[in-house]
Formats: sequence, C-alpha cells, structure tokens
Amino acid sequence: MIHHIVRIIQIVVLLGTIFSWAYYVLCLWSAATFLHSHRAGMSAGPTPALPPVSILKPLKGTDPEIDASFRSHCLQDYPDYEIIFGVSDPADPAVASVERLQREFPERTIRLVICPAKLGTNVKVSNLAQMLPWAGHEILLVSDSDIRAERDYLRRIVEPLANSKTGMVTCLYRGSAGPTLGSRLESLGISADFCAGVLAARQLEGGLRFSLGSTLLFRRADLEKIGGFEAIVDYLADDYELGKRIFQLGLGVELSDAVVETHLPAYSLHEFFSHQLRWARAVRDSRAAGYLGLVFTFGLIWAALAVITARGAAWAWLFLAVTFVLRLAVALIVGGAVLGDRTVFQNLWLLPLRDLVAVMVWLASFAGHTVSWRGEHFELKNGKLIRSD
Repeated sequence: MIHHIVRIIQIVVLLGTIFSWAYYVLCLWSAATFLHSHRAGMSAGPTPALPPVSILKPLKGTDPEIDASFRSHCLQDYPDYEIIFGVSDPADPAVASVERLQREFPERTIRLVICPAKLGTNVKVSNLAQMLPWAGHEILLVSDSDIRAERDYLRRIVEPLANSKTGMVTCLYRGSAGPTLGSRLESLGISADFCAGVLAARQLEGGLRFSLGSTLLFRRADLEKIGGFEAIVDYLADDYELGKRIFQLGLGVELSDAVVETHLPAYSLHEFFSHQLRWARAVRDSRAAGYLGLVFTFGLIWAALAVITARGAAWAWLFLAVTFVLRLAVALIVGGAVLGDRTVFQNLWLLPLRDLVAVMVWLASFAGHTVSWRGEHFELKNGKLIRSD
C-alpha cells in the first residue's frame, strides 16, 4: 500500500515538473515574440500625431526616490501634457514633494488637488475620481506614484492609442531593490515571475485582457462608457479592473515596448510576505483559473520533490538540472533582455528561495481573505475591499 502511495506521489511530482517545463518554454517563447514585435515596430512608418495628455497621479505618503520619480515625468520629450497630483489629506508628506516639483518646473502645468471625499474603500481610485474634473485633455494617463520613466516614455505609450481599436496601453516594469533581502526577493519576483506571467498570458490569450498599474493610458470617453472611476472604487486590483472593462468594450489592451522602473521599499521579510500575500489574493480574486494554474509554474519545487521521492535516482537529478536551466533562462531573458534589469544577474542565487516563498504565499492565499494595504486592514470579497472592524 505504501509503495503504491509513493508511486502515485512520484507520478504527480513528475507531471508537475514536466508541466513547469512547458510553462517555462511558453515564457521564453512569449518573451521572444515580444522582443521581435518591438524590433518590428521600430522599423514601422512615420510617428502619428501626439495628442495632449493629462497625467493623473494619486498619492498617499512617500515612496523611495519619489522626487526622482516625479522629475522623470517633468522631463518628458513630449509637446503638450499636464500632471495632476491628488491627496486625501493636505498634510500628507507627499505634498512637499509636489511643491518642490512646482518650484523646479514652473513652465510645466502641475496641479495639486485635495480630495477630501471618500467615495469607496479604495482611496487611490476615490482620489482619481475627484482629480478627473481638473484634467483638461481627452487622453488620460494613470500611473503609480513610485514609477520612474525614460524621456521618450510618453511618446512610446501614446503611439499605439492612435489605433481606434486600441482602448488601453499598459507597460511592463522592473523593480529597483533596496538593501534588504525582502526587497531583493521582490525585485527578482517582478523580473522572473510576474512579468514572465504577463507575457505568457498575452501569448496564450492573443493579447492582454487586463492592465498594469505601472501605466494605464486610455481615452476619457472610454472611461465614461465603463461608468468612470466610481465603477471600480471598491476594488483592490483597480488597474486590472480598468483594463478588463475597457477590453469588454471590444477594444484592445496593448503592451507598450516601453519599460518603466519602480523603486522598492527596504522591505523586511514580514513586510515582503505581507505585500506578496495581498498581491496574491488580489490575483486570486481577479483571475481565479489562471491563479490555480500557478501550481504548474513551481518547477524547482516539483523537481526537488522528484529527487526526494525518487531517493536521489539519476533520472530525478537530471530532471532537476533541466528545470534549473529553464528557470535560469526565464529569469535572464525576461529580466535581462526584456526588462533591462541589471540586478537580476546579481540575484540569481536567490531563485530557489524566491520559488519556495512563492509556493508558501500561494498556499497561504487560500487560507483567508484579509489583506493589509497602506497600514489599513480589509476583507477581500469577489475582488472588492471591505473595511475590517
């Protein structure tokens, strides 16, 4: 009886390993396709007209390198744009950064909007709804406060929106890690896991059906068609919801070839795990089938279990070696070639630990519905935030 149980376990871990190989190959193929389309786009026709853009940045507290991130948006090589910042509390420490920016760039249209009303549990989206009346242009760009962009960022993301069939433009991002282990694990996860998964979803689904908070570029008219920001004011994954709902209008969600950078806090291991758990539960509620399928992406863990259950048999070690090579390839191609993350090479030795933590977070995500966000605690139900008493 025990022999049969062990045999069944061996078959399960063997299948898990093989499925993970298929996933890694899909990630590599998706990355190659993305890079090829980027090169093809560089040789395309003349640049279309560049419409004026309103950049909306809701704020709460400060982020690492926040001044540099803000400055990067003021240095864009773009003819006409404005930046609108919004805070709920006039005493928010981010206000000082905005005021410094206004003094440094008096030629730029930079507004600070106080958003006193709480229209829902997602304060970020509540602020966006109150900032929108101050936006003077049809094309809107929403991005997280910690995003740093290159000078040609606006030009590159606006170009795909010239196509009337495109309703949303989003882009990938890389993480600039702080000095802590938690921060380095977060950065490695963005390059080797999250963005690889985004590219794989894009390939499998024939395009994106969601968007990323690093960049949300869309038309005001399309926002109004989905009910405005108020329609998503209670959702945790507001960026996902916005992209999904614009896609449901029959419009495409394009992944720009621009890659931005986010500066990560110096997470402790506890803070890192808490952030990963919130992220995992948001994805679980947003894309349930895809989230369950993550079980087939934990290749190193499956292969290590194969070695253990096979009692160190030669074939099991070979499976582990193949898995490790494929895992490294995904990290290097997606992190290095696609995202331009120079630190991914330094952090490769953390991959086994990163994958072990990913399994722990995945399992823990099914154990409850509580999330912590910006110092507040919520219950998550069908993707919506409910304030904990």
